[in-house]
Amino acid sequence: MNHDSLVAIDFHTHAEVSCRNPFDNYGEEYDRAADKYFGSDRRPTIAETVAYYRERNIGLVMFTVDCEAQQGRRRIPNEEIAQAARENSDMMVAFASVDPHKGKMGAGEAERLIREEGVRGFKFHPTVQGYHPYDRMAWPIYEVINDYKLPAIFHTGHSGIGSGMRCGGGLRLAYSNPMHLDDVAIDFPDMQIVMAHPSFPWQDEALSVATHKPNVWIDLSGWSPKYFPKQLVQYANTLLRDRVLFGSDYPLITPERWMRDFEQAGFKPEVMPGILKGNAVRLLGLAE
Repeated sequence: MNHDSLVAIDFHTHAEVSCRNPFDNYGEEYDRAADKYFGSDRRPTIAETVAYYRERNIGLVMFTVDCEAQQGRRRIPNEEIAQAARENSDMMVAFASVDPHKGKMGAGEAERLIREEGVRGFKFHPTVQGYHPYDRMAWPIYEVINDYKLPAIFHTGHSGIGSGMRCGGGLRLAYSNPMHLDDVAIDFPDMQIVMAHPSFPWQDEALSVATHKPNVWIDLSGWSPKYFPKQLVQYANTLLRDRVLFGSDYPLITPERWMRDFEQAGFKPEVMPGILKGNAVRLLGLAE
């Protein structure tokens, strides 16, 4: 990635539409509920998302969420995202997602994706995937990520997915309490853990874990910065200034809206460049 020429690096973007898989409307009610929750109707292809970010000179980290065991919905191929990243290596990095229920088979896939496809990290969504992050079922995949010293993004806090649906779509919010990541951070010290989103209603737990464990980071995706809890801004300005990352959650939130509101959210001018790009450059090893 030619990070010097980029305005920022968005650490949290979603692959929404595959150009390889046939259309799959299974579970589409979750998409419609999320659209309503976020006030969004964007479902771009991977190529459309890349073009969108290139036009704005913003780098991006892209991933899908593999929740095949819990929801029965075919995932977007990790290989498709990795190919897009190779073709746009000046401004894009691919992360992969492997359902933790796949155990040792998932671990083998994770290693293949690193070695053959060049993925630079992984994404987990405990609420949608239906597991506690500390569940040893996931250990084989974590071990691979730890061995390669790669980052892993974990959804934390409230989930826009399922919000407003009958019984919340059957999704359990408690899986995404950031305190569950404390055990993971201890047992996998070489895996850099990124807690995604302001972790409502557990913001203080997230700040505690990140302050205590130096291999834990926070990305600021999924919310407009004008709604961030005061303590999150305070810690981003001080103790955690080197481990906080810009993320939008595109296409559910656009980087333009996020960056516009970021200017008015109380972040110190001296920490803003690190949040927008510098911290991501270090985490991804782009300056090495």
